[in-house]
Amino acid sequence: MPNAKRNLGAIAVVAMVMLVPVPGSAQAVDLPTGYMPERESQEILDKTLTITLDPDLSGLSDNERGAVDKLIEVGLIFERMHELMRHRQAVSAYEALVALDEKLGSPKATQNLIDLYYLAKGPIVRGLDNKLQRFLPVEDKVPGRNVYAWGVTREEIEAFLAKYPDARPWLLSERSVVRRSDRESVRADLAVLDDYPVLDVLHPGLRGFLEWREGSPDDKSFYACPHSVAFAEPLMQVYAHLNDAAELLESEDPDFSGYLRLRARDLLCDDYESGDAAWVSGRFKNLNAQIGAYEVYDDELYGVKAFYGLNVLVRDRERSDALRQAISGMQSFENSLPYQPVGWDGSGDKKKVREDIPVGVYHIVADFGQSRGTNTATILPNESAHARKYGRTILMRYNILKDPQLFQIRVKDFQAAVAAKHAEDLTADGGFYRTLWHEIGHYLGPDRTKDGRDLDEALEASASILEELKADLITLYLVRALRKSGYYDDAVTRAVYADGARRVFLKNKPSRAQIYETMELMQFNYYLHEGLFTYNEKTGRLFIQYDRFNDVVTEMLRQVLALQQNGNKADADAFIDRYAVWDDNLHGALAAAMKATGTYRYTLVKYAALERYQVLRAARNAP
Repeated sequence: MPNAKRNLGAIAVVAMVMLVPVPGSAQAVDLPTGYMPERESQEILDKTLTITLDPDLSGLSDNERGAVDKLIEVGLIFERMHELMRHRQAVSAYEALVALDEKLGSPKATQNLIDLYYLAKGPIVRGLDNKLQRFLPVEDKVPGRNVYAWGVTREEIEAFLAKYPDARPWLLSERSVVRRSDRESVRADLAVLDDYPVLDVLHPGLRGFLEWREGSPDDKSFYACPHSVAFAEPLMQVYAHLNDAAELLESEDPDFSGYLRLRARDLLCDDYESGDAAWVSGRFKNLNAQIGAYEVYDDELYGVKAFYGLNVLVRDRERSDALRQAISGMQSFENSLPYQPVGWDGSGDKKKVREDIPVGVYHIVADFGQSRGTNTATILPNESAHARKYGRTILMRYNILKDPQLFQIRVKDFQAAVAAKHAEDLTADGGFYRTLWHEIGHYLGPDRTKDGRDLDEALEASASILEELKADLITLYLVRALRKSGYYDDAVTRAVYADGARRVFLKNKPSRAQIYETMELMQFNYYLHEGLFTYNEKTGRLFIQYDRFNDVVTEMLRQVLALQQNGNKADADAFIDRYAVWDDNLHGALAAAMKATGTYRYTLVKYAALERYQVLRAARNAP
């Protein structure tokens, strides 16, 4: 990670220019080599819908508002950390872009690129043809991003692990960076331990290992450096901000305050158990926040390394209370799933699931890093051991789920793909409930293989595809039971099914690295093969056989659960390969129809609270 310390040290300063409005010059300019021309960047931005989330914060106290500002500070740091984890030149390229923009007088050409950087979370964007494009002068993306030695191949790591098989859990640990064991890297990490003695205490044995390796460097060998050492400087800043926020809330929201203190410590020891326990079991007042490195979707080498993100949420008390009362019967849902448990602990019973799920409806105040975008809901923690002990929390993002502009995009796509008889089947309520039960679906089903391995360990990059596929299928599998219980009426039942269909209509052929799109393509093909969808080649439209949903979904779910239980990566890969197939005459035709009626391809989410904070921060720092 060359120059990592210099780049990361600049995070808190550089981040403050993000999203501050700057008037751009209308005069066209020629940009240096490597910078995307204005015409090309404008083509992407013309297809980008910008929405601004501005929830009502009038119910927050002064201390809660102060805590929000501290969490925004953390989010801005995580934003830059996430970009650097995705590409080693991201932060330096952004610094150069900002400098160029200032030098040229903020013309539209560079302002476009600043917007594009924010949209893409770095210097490489997926273009209108769904292919990756560099728009700043940087190297191509590599599968291991910047959380493995830059450019390392899987074959190199596997050769090392063949020699030292016991090192696999350590090297592929979730919150670490894989380094080559060269003297420069080792000495840089030893210097961090010298600079921050607290990290030396919290990571016993690390110094001894590094000192041993310093005496026998080997650039064919690898080691795992904890996040807290790899990103020591910004995480120490985060530690201070989280404790400041905790102090503000200590008297009026002690549970949330306690969570913030524990999470601050977690980030320095790279063990989230204490914070996760407090997060899942705490009863928070008005605020909530996802803080840390959780999701592994950006790791295209092994699918095991987590990337940083943060969101600040304000609770919708009325909707949250109503939702908690409405959800019951979780164990009966688990017991009904189409798989036969063979417990890794010797039992033959299906796992026990928590009945009182910590679920809440929230409005997004601000979102950063890996979690930023149009995500409609979150369920965490992911670590199976923590989930078994404490459960998981579900955060429904209401102001994304019910945003009218985003819903209209979904309606247009749906109506472009389906027969006219289905045009009115899609509703916003259908999307809300489908999303809710997708997250609940992550609670259910096997969380370990028959031989006791975690799914990520057993299935590697395929684990995320199957897990998201499982959750989608459970959502639709449970519709019949929820209708029978009276939780759904006929209209909502049809709307949930319709949204399940709409979800799998794709506008571009996905790459395997696109987790959600890959599992959506798999569903589409399975549904078509089993007669749930029928395609009329003359009209180019799909018919949905709603009465086939339960049978088709149940069988696909049975196969997915078996793959998770068995933990055979080759079988999982073969299943994905079988159904993740794109046919231009079918998928391409539907994609073209949706593109023809759709105005937007991308969504850029901005946050009024963040923009207000940046304006105030700039005013405070003005001479």
